[in-house]
Amino acid sequence: MNVLAFDTCFGAVSVAVRWQGASGEWLQREAYEEMSIGQAERLMPMIASVMQAAGLSFSDLDCIAVTRGPGSFTGVRVGVAAARGLALAAGLPVVATTSLHVMAARADRMLGERQQRVLAVAVDARRGGLYLQVFQAGTCEELSPAEVVSPSEAAQRIAGRDAIAVGSGADALVHAAAAMGVNRIEARLTTLQPHAGDLVLLAPMLRPVAPVAPLYLRAPDAKPQADAALPRAD
Repeated sequence: MNVLAFDTCFGAVSVAVRWQGASGEWLQREAYEEMSIGQAERLMPMIASVMQAAGLSFSDLDCIAVTRGPGSFTGVRVGVAAARGLALAAGLPVVATTSLHVMAARADRMLGERQQRVLAVAVDARRGGLYLQVFQAGTCEELSPAEVVSPSEAAQRIAGRDAIAVGSGADALVHAAAAMGVNRIEARLTTLQPHAGDLVLLAPMLRPVAPVAPLYLRAPDAKPQADAALPRAD
């Protein structure tokens, strides 16, 4: 499956394309830039650059993959709108997963964890909350849906299990767990971001969604336009 993937959910923009070469080998190109603002301005030029470097056109693709959230409201919206617009223009299906799932896949690859522990992806959601999703280390099997919870609630979700916490909220989760007498959670990779290079590898295992919808988990600080204003691919 030839896939274009991208993410704009948190503090970075990343794009990746994976395709099968003429000899049957799988090839991949990617780009990654950390930024807290400006994702909307950088995403499309990055997509164009990666596609050009790969020597591909949209007619060579089988699908588009995107992270649908959670994340910053603007970042999530940028990625989903781009996926809808490109899918509509190119006549391609869209597959999607959570930003936390993509982070788990990256952490799993980086850590090489093979113990029977769970992998808790915890990202600072501000206002005292964490974006949390729990996976099985070594397989990235989803053990819980993405949600926004307090650090103590996050600790309760994984109490009684050995765990690795990754992401910008990992330290807060470990501290909350320690305050509850839970000392079986280890914080690692606290600067981890989602990366499209991992999303592009997950894409063949994801089901198409039409239309892809943002996963905000909570209301934004400012009221947005209606989601109906996003480009539709159905």
